[in-house]
Amino acid sequence: MKEVNLNMADKTPLPPFLPVENSTESFWRTELHQLDQLRTTPDLPQHSDIVIIGAGYSGISLAYHLHKQLSSSDQPHPAITVLEARQICSGATGRNGGHLRPDLYGNIPKYIDRYGLEAGAEVANFEIAHVKALKELVAEENIECDLNLTRCMNVYLNDADGEKAKRTYEALVAKGLEYTTDIHYTPQKYAEKISGVKGAKACISYTAGTLWPYKLILGLLLKITESPLVNVQTSTSVISVDSHHGLHYVRTPRGIITASKIVYATNAYTSGLLPQYAANIIPCRGICCHITFPEGKDAPFLPYSYLIRNKEANGQSYLITRPDGSAIVGGAQYSFEDDRKQWYNMIDDSTLIEPARNYYDDFMQRTFRGWDESQAYVKEIWTGIMGYAYDSAPHIGEVPGQPRRYICAGYDGHGMPVIFLATKALAEMVLNGMSFEQTELPRVFKSTAERLQRAADGPEGGDIFA
Repeated sequence: MKEVNLNMADKTPLPPFLPVENSTESFWRTELHQLDQLRTTPDLPQHSDIVIIGAGYSGISLAYHLHKQLSSSDQPHPAITVLEARQICSGATGRNGGHLRPDLYGNIPKYIDRYGLEAGAEVANFEIAHVKALKELVAEENIECDLNLTRCMNVYLNDADGEKAKRTYEALVAKGLEYTTDIHYTPQKYAEKISGVKGAKACISYTAGTLWPYKLILGLLLKITESPLVNVQTSTSVISVDSHHGLHYVRTPRGIITASKIVYATNAYTSGLLPQYAANIIPCRGICCHITFPEGKDAPFLPYSYLIRNKEANGQSYLITRPDGSAIVGGAQYSFEDDRKQWYNMIDDSTLIEPARNYYDDFMQRTFRGWDESQAYVKEIWTGIMGYAYDSAPHIGEVPGQPRRYICAGYDGHGMPVIFLATKALAEMVLNGMSFEQTELPRVFKSTAERLQRAADGPEGGDIFA
C-alpha cells in the first residue's frame, strides 16, 4: 500500500453509496440536541483502537456499552472513534416509527420452520427482553425519551388474515413456547370494540413500548461525550477501508484514521464499504408521518400501539400514539411496492415516495372509531432508508474472513427490539475477543460466509419479495 499523509484531506470524489444531503425532515428531529453535530475535536485523530462507522442506534449504543464495560475495568482503555456521514441519529433510527415492538409471531414462525423451535424461541425471548432492558436503561441513566409501555394491537381487516393469525397463534401455543402467555387473541365478535379499529375481523395483542428514538440515542451519547476515550466526528463520511500490516486505514474526506478494529454500524449503507453484503443487506426506502390535530381540539383516546393489516391488499401500517395524543404512522407499502424504483435498492431519503404521499391524509378518520370529526391531519411526512436482510435476520459479529472487522446491520426495519442488547454482546466480542457462540445472541443473527453465499446464489431480494 502506498504511503499516505494522515493529516491530508482526501480530494477523491465522494462515492454514490453515501447518505444523501438534504434529507426529508423527520418529526423526531424537530427538537435537535446540542450534540446533534458533535465533533469532539476539531481534527480527526490519526489513530484509534476502535473505529465505529455510523452514529445511529447501533453505533452509539455500541460506544455506550464499550464505555460502560471499560469504565468498570482496570484494563488499559482503548480509544474509540465514532464516524458519522451526516448528523447524530440522522438515518433510519431518527426516521422510524418509535415502536419497541417484539415480533412475536411475524418472523418467529419463519425462524422455527427454517432453523427449529429453539432457534425461533431465542429470537422471541431476545426481542422481549428489550422492553425491560430499555425501561431499566432509561431509569438508570435518567434519559427523557417519552418511553411508555403499552400493548401492541395487531389488527386484521379481512377474514383470511384473521384466520391465519389465529392458526399461527394456536400453533405457537401448542409448541409450548413460554412467551405466548403474553399474547392475547380476540375474535371478530369483539375485535372492533377491543381494538378501536373499524371493521376489525380479529386482533392479537402483547406487551410493547413506544418512545422518542432520537432522544434515546442522544441521551446515550450525552453519557459518554465527556470521556477522553470517545471521539465523535459528524459530517465525516467513510469512503473506504483498507487493511495493511495488521492495521485498518479508514479513508474520509477529512483525512485517514488508522485503526486496530473496525465496526460497521452502517445498516442499509453496508454494501458500499463491504461489497460482499450487496445481496444480503439491501437498502429499501419507507415512508412515515406525524399525524396531529388542530390546536385546542382533543384527540380521541387510543390506548395501544398498532400494526394494522390492510383489508384488500397485502401490506400494513404501524402506529404509535404520542403523549400529546398525536400519532406516528408508517408503512403503506402496498401503495408503491409494484413501483420498485420508488423503494428497492434506494438510498435517497431526500424525497417522498410519490404514490404514498397522500395515503395517510385521512388515515385516522377512516381507520379508528370515534375519529371521524377529529380533524386529524398529517403535519410532517418523511422517508427513511432501511437495511432489509435477504433472510430477514440481522448480521452481527465478525465479518467472515476479515479479522478485527465487525458488523451490526440489516435489521429489516425492525431494529428497535434488537439493537441495544445486540451491541452489548458485540462489545464483549470487540473488547474481550469473545466468540459469537459465547454470547447470548440468537444463533440466526450470526454473520457467516454461508449466509453471504446463500444470498449471492439465491433469487433477488430473498424474503423481501416472499
